[in-house]
Amino acid sequence: MELNNPKTINGWCMYDWANSVYSLVITSAIFPVYFNSITTTEDGYDKVDFFGLTITNSVLYSYSLSFSFLFVAIILPLLSGIADYSGRKKLFMKCFMYLGAFSCIGLYFFNGPEDVDLAIICSILASVGYSGSLVFYDAFLPEIVTEDRLDKTSAKGYALGYIGSVLLLVVNLVMIEYHDAFGFAEGQTAVRFSFLLVGAWWILFSQITFSRVPDNVYNQQPKGNILTEGYNELLKVWNSLKGLSVMKLYLVAFFFYNMGVQTVMYLAATFGSKELKLESSKLIMTVLLINIVAIFGAYFFAYVSKIRGNKASLLIMVFVWILICLGAYFVYNEYEFYVLAFVVGLVMGGIQSLSRATYAKLIPKGSIDHASYFSFYDVAFNISIVFGTFAYGLIEQITGDMRNSTLALMLFFMVGMGFLLLIRVPMHRVIKLDELDALDKYSFVKKDDRRDSQK
Repeated sequence: MELNNPKTINGWCMYDWANSVYSLVITSAIFPVYFNSITTTEDGYDKVDFFGLTITNSVLYSYSLSFSFLFVAIILPLLSGIADYSGRKKLFMKCFMYLGAFSCIGLYFFNGPEDVDLAIICSILASVGYSGSLVFYDAFLPEIVTEDRLDKTSAKGYALGYIGSVLLLVVNLVMIEYHDAFGFAEGQTAVRFSFLLVGAWWILFSQITFSRVPDNVYNQQPKGNILTEGYNELLKVWNSLKGLSVMKLYLVAFFFYNMGVQTVMYLAATFGSKELKLESSKLIMTVLLINIVAIFGAYFFAYVSKIRGNKASLLIMVFVWILICLGAYFVYNEYEFYVLAFVVGLVMGGIQSLSRATYAKLIPKGSIDHASYFSFYDVAFNISIVFGTFAYGLIEQITGDMRNSTLALMLFFMVGMGFLLLIRVPMHRVIKLDELDALDKYSFVKKDDRRDSQK
């Protein structure tokens, strides 16, 4: 496999372009606002009926996100082990992509409060498809570039994702605002059509990635029971973590600070809608602002990591996130909200791209089980969202005030920063000699790579 091939890199990055429209349009901008508006009556009644259970609409949305990510966290480790053993990462990635894309298309049929059951089911399946595809997508990163290009390539992927998602969001906003010119009788129909466009966009541009990203790089030839062998592959990687102290600390740190990052991303629009009473158009423009700024943030913090190291760059961003959560508690007007959104965008792009690249650097050199290693990263990613969104919704339900939930997010970031500080070595290639000795027993780490890994 030729590393650092521009065509392969661009093809890999295009999946960020393809799937990020889901993250922006469905989870951050249009769908949360649409869901909140269509399930809230004119007199402010915000309770909905979900399979016979009466619950607050925003709480139901938070819980549905929690469930989807918990489900993914349960099934992904085994699937990643099977993918590594069989060399079929691309196949699994395709299956999850199509599940997510067609579920987005299904949201087109969400036309009123009576369709809440359908809307929540489709949103859960779309979330499962999105999250599930990412573990296999991320696992291709260390297979297509050398270590010195991980930060920049990861940043390029996220930057393309922000650009593509912003582009489609603008198209959707124009279509919704001028729905008559596009042949829609009302704006609500145009909103629903935007969900259909997300699914079509996701499917179309994913084909570029699938045509350029190599499949079965290590020429795996599965023999025997693929299910049990996949489990053994996962168990092998799990056992190897005992000798990787830095990776374990990083996963714990990532779990806590990502808990805050993802919850802010998923529920920022809901916060602006319920606490600041902002109009839908202003909320969507705010999300648009965040994603535009995130493009520059991804490249800026990749540059900071090149100068100061991954650990210093991550610590700076986590500290800024703590200030953001504290500031959100005291935000009471839309202009303060816009300033906060600008800062969120700056660190959102940086922390997402650098977190992925940093973890890729921590995978032992010589390993072929990239999907299995990334499954632990994505389990931490998904479980952190489960805890974050669930805690956010629970605190709002108990206290009746969403602002109190932002303080909980601040605590998550503080714990994450604490674990980052425990890592005492620069976070580039950080595997120690004694850790390599412990890893020699595992077949996927070659003894010949010892000197290169220490380097």
